[in-house]
Amino acid sequence: MSALIHCVTVESDDPYTLASWWAGALDRRLHDDDHPGDPEAVLVAPGGHGPDLLFVEVGERHGKGAFHIDLQPADRTRDAEVERLLGLGAALVADRRRPDGTGWVVLADPEGNEFCVCRSAAERTASA
Repeated sequence: MSALIHCVTVESDDPYTLASWWAGALDRRLHDDDHPGDPEAVLVAPGGHGPDLLFVEVGERHGKGAFHIDLQPADRTRDAEVERLLGLGAALVADRRRPDGTGWVVLADPEGNEFCVCRSAAERTASA
């Protein structure tokens, strides 16, 4: 068997605050041991399936954006998910939606890390 991804690490200025924002965005919970001011915080994978997200405090970031993920809405459209995330405090970076419904939207979390929102599986199937 090949290696499995245990966690995805995110460089952060304030791990607890950023992890809390992503907890709302991904409907995940923080690990019970995490508290404000901690140098790291963990978003636990639902049901233990999939990698955790580990947010770590760093003195200096290693480049533009400490990570990049693409989100695919599970139970809503891409556009509804974009609106929900904007309501949580994400910032619009670039709108790459096309007239035919394809494309994606680039957003940034409260620390400026960019991520994309793609079409849902249902939207992909409907346009195939």
